[in-house]
Amino acid sequence: MKPVTCPTVLISAPASGQGKTLITAALARAWRNRGLRVHAFKCGPDFLDPMILATATGRPVYNLDFTMCSEADGEAQLYRAAQNADLIIVEGVMGLYDGTPSSADIAQRFNLPVIITIDASGMAQTFGALASGLLAYRPQLIGAGVLANKVGSEGHAKLLRDSLPPHLSWFGALVKNEKLSLPERHLGLFMASEITDLEEKIETAAKALAESSTLPLPPSVVFNVPAQASLPQLLNNKTIGIARDEAFCFIYQANLDCLIDMGATLKFFSPLHDQTLPEADAYWLPGGYPELHLDTISQNSPMRDALNTTLIANKPILAECGGMMALSESIDGKPTFGLLPGNSRIHERLQGLGSLKAELPQGQLGAHTFHYGSFETTLEPIASAATRFGKAENIYRHDSIHASFLHFYFASNPEAAAKLFL
Repeated sequence: MKPVTCPTVLISAPASGQGKTLITAALARAWRNRGLRVHAFKCGPDFLDPMILATATGRPVYNLDFTMCSEADGEAQLYRAAQNADLIIVEGVMGLYDGTPSSADIAQRFNLPVIITIDASGMAQTFGALASGLLAYRPQLIGAGVLANKVGSEGHAKLLRDSLPPHLSWFGALVKNEKLSLPERHLGLFMASEITDLEEKIETAAKALAESSTLPLPPSVVFNVPAQASLPQLLNNKTIGIARDEAFCFIYQANLDCLIDMGATLKFFSPLHDQTLPEADAYWLPGGYPELHLDTISQNSPMRDALNTTLIANKPILAECGGMMALSESIDGKPTFGLLPGNSRIHERLQGLGSLKAELPQGQLGAHTFHYGSFETTLEPIASAATRFGKAENIYRHDSIHASFLHFYFASNPEAAAKLFL
């Protein structure tokens, strides 16, 4: 194996709310419409933005995060993508220098050129100064260019373009249009499957960018061969049943890859709509939005019975965040599957946030937490993990169930992840 090169760019902004997700999706689609194979990544542990980017590219989207995933994992994922892509596009998180790691940290670590997207409403020549200053703040960054969002007219867009210094390329503009906005709820954007006109939004925005710019390819980046580590076949001949539907949908593609690479066969089921479980050696209920489907959950007594039979059979069950809440006795007083002693509630204020390393009896696992729920139980935690904000997240063991508000990243420690299913 040898190093590979691939045109690559990271999309960032001065702050949150500048339209990065739609811009990234539109750029990805515009390049895809030229016949290019585009692979997308998302900085940070986000689940929702990658769903939008997957719609734009037609390919699975992976995450880059130094705490949850590790730098080595990012290096390996980028190298693998570059082997099968004509272009890699990375959506940043928050503003360019916000967070730990920031988008700037990730761009610098992997030598990713940066495009700045700016909400240009109410802005004229300062546009060029803002873009230039953001990139110059850290001289090690590679500035690829600038893109304007929410411009007032073609004339406004030309004014913005003319304000750019010669070394920054123009990647186009989107005129302010409420029809191109993406709906949001308490955990962020709506899921891609919930936005009925998402395809139209992405295609419309892609065509607008293509019409307002030549959309040059970003600079090529060299991705070195990562350290090779063959995964132990700890899950060989094991079948894992995974909940996947509109209520249980927060699943990292990297986690599925990791399970498969350790020899597992994966079967998917819907706790909402199915009445039986697939035959499997272990089960995984990931996070999602069970609180939006409480009537369906409370009425699906065959699924409740099937899960209880699995518990009696002592088959391992991993329940993450929404999966844990659905296995509790109730959510906001509405009966749920009832495998875990305790009750869950949804609050108006955020209850947990941050990436971390969780020390489990099975080993250390990278994870992140982002939820508005709480779980009141008499169970004693087998471990707890605190984010840098000081909020502790408990990890529970009840019979064969491991449950927590944490979303685990299996590739951070495949051996420890495998033990959760054995």
